[in-house]
Amino acid sequence: MSRSPRVVILEDDYLIAEDLRALSEEFGAEVLDVFYKAQGAAENILQLNPDFVLMDVRLGGKRDGVDVAQAIHDRTETIRVIFITGSNEPPTIKRINEDHPHRILIKPISPAQLQEALQS
Repeated sequence: MSRSPRVVILEDDYLIAEDLRALSEEFGAEVLDVFYKAQGAAENILQLNPDFVLMDVRLGGKRDGVDVAQAIHDRTETIRVIFITGSNEPPTIKRINEDHPHRILIKPISPAQLQEALQS
């Protein structure tokens, strides 16, 4: 990628979202926006058209990050979703994998993991 990667973050925990923002910017990414709820997130993300979405799975409410990722991928295949989740039980990982994620990172993630994911 010749330009800085463009990133959107969907994470319901403010502190984690801000940490992801700081790390992404430290690695040269442009953070376009941060969303904290699933409601309306897919539409906003599609409008922004980032290269990557850093996607939490558990967002509270009826929809989760996998639902949002599927809504995005139903309309475009160009946005790469990096799931960042604390849920590593087999049913959750299986459900994530059904949406063809770019990467799955299990919390707590290391800065090196995020950097590698944003460079590929």
